[in-house]
Amino acid sequence: MPHDHHHHHPEADLAGDRRVAAAVGVNILLTFVQIVAGLLSGSLALIADAVHNLSDALSLVIAFAARRIARRPADADMTFGYGRAEVVAALINYVTLIVIALWLAVEGVGRFLNPVEVEGWTVVIVAGVALVVDLVTAGLILRLSRDSMNIRAAFLHNVADAMGSVAVILGGTLILLYGWWVVDPVITLLISGYILWHSWQGIGPVIRVLMLGSPDSPGVDEVARAICGMEGVEDVHALHLWRVQEHRIALQAHVVIGDTADMDALRAGLKTLLDERFGITHSSLELEGPGAVCHDRALIGQG
Repeated sequence: MPHDHHHHHPEADLAGDRRVAAAVGVNILLTFVQIVAGLLSGSLALIADAVHNLSDALSLVIAFAARRIARRPADADMTFGYGRAEVVAALINYVTLIVIALWLAVEGVGRFLNPVEVEGWTVVIVAGVALVVDLVTAGLILRLSRDSMNIRAAFLHNVADAMGSVAVILGGTLILLYGWWVVDPVITLLISGYILWHSWQGIGPVIRVLMLGSPDSPGVDEVARAICGMEGVEDVHALHLWRVQEHRIALQAHVVIGDTADMDALRAGLKTLLDERFGITHSSLELEGPGAVCHDRALIGQG
């Protein structure tokens, strides 16, 4: 099975940091413009887009800080290192997205009950500018988002915001052409639903990492079969398989060996197998001879 080992490259990290910082600056500037325009035009959809855009900027600030923290080396307080800072940042960003989406839904329903006249031209022009900025921001962090759930959460903020801008432009155009004021809260609710759907898709894997869940690949049974297939191994139990962070898998297991097995050679062979076949670079193996086997030999257990 192919696998990737992810190492930090200082120059690439700094270049990535500069891209994130640029995206933060552009989004903060846009947020102020949108809020002012939304207040002047009376468009809730435009203000909703502005608030969401502010969340984009904040999500990028959180992502930026997490990237910096994650590069700190392991110490006595964090013996696994600080890589999970990015996972925590992703969780914060997804939760923020969900809260924003629910707020937008409530405000949208309120506008149905109390309609407000909207100035269409202001909405269309400002949302058009916002769309350009959203696309630029997404472009700045697209490459980084492919390898980091932290940046991916921030990227989804921007993709959702770009979709929101398209919806707001459509709404402003319909208001100009037909005077359909009701389209403003309708679009607000659509933006809310879109954000909620994406957040639901993204938050699951983040929670799984924080809950020490096993990775989708390799599976526990697959790893157990590989270990038991090694010459000299009779059984494996108390197996734990989890992600220390997004791209780093760890394993802990009790391995029952035959009485003629060379313990040191077998342990080295198992570690090499786990690394080369599954990309598991951190493994703790307790080898048990025939006379020292645990009473509870369940494959998955406390150990």
